[in-house]
Amino acid sequence: MRQTILITGATAGFGNACARLFARHGWQLILVGRRTERLQALQQELGDTVSATVVLDVRNREAVFQQLADQPPVDVLLNNAGLALGLEPAWNVDISDWDTMIDTNIKGLTYCTRALLPQMVERNSGHVVNIGSTAGSWPYPGGNVYGGTKAFVEQFSRNLRADLHGSAVRVSYIAPGMAESEFSEVRFKGDVDKAAQVYRGTNPLRPEDIAETVYWVVNRPPHVNINAIELMPVQQSWNALAVHRE
Repeated sequence: MRQTILITGATAGFGNACARLFARHGWQLILVGRRTERLQALQQELGDTVSATVVLDVRNREAVFQQLADQPPVDVLLNNAGLALGLEPAWNVDISDWDTMIDTNIKGLTYCTRALLPQMVERNSGHVVNIGSTAGSWPYPGGNVYGGTKAFVEQFSRNLRADLHGSAVRVSYIAPGMAESEFSEVRFKGDVDKAAQVYRGTNPLRPEDIAETVYWVVNRPPHVNINAIELMPVQQSWNALAVHRE
């Protein structure tokens, strides 16, 4: 019997790469995204592996519960929809950017989880995979609210595991480091040149690397739960704590 994965943020980046990889392996896909044209194009490309497309902004709680409740039971929920906006210091940001990140990365993820988790618990089967970021563990200038939202995703994932103790429903948290996709273009609001500078002279992770990680995680034996994975490109690591000297 074909397994089903529901992917949020399926129209670009990690979600798009996951859709293609899972389709190649014969999974049934429910693709969720905000951009109708991209969803339609992806459905046409992947054919009958796509059982449904859902045009949805995960920030809209009422729409999430209405539209996801209509979907058949899923084996895997991939909470991938998320974004970063800006790199300004906290005192200089556009507060609406903070709202958007909180509403998408935190509220949207919790809405989707709450909408689909009951049927997993009832079946005593399923897997919630939450895409986080190394920014949730390792701060950097300008990361402020983005890093905070991803720290929430990590802790929320751990607490879900605690709630699900005794059931067969699994929860995993995946935290990529520097990865080249549309992420930086979104962060810099379409400034392609500025986005390209982020990756200049590096060999970053690719969306396909994250897709392979997700696929490996969900295909462990049923008695195995991968709690968390953090991955970075070889060229990225940690540095000494910053010290300001007078």
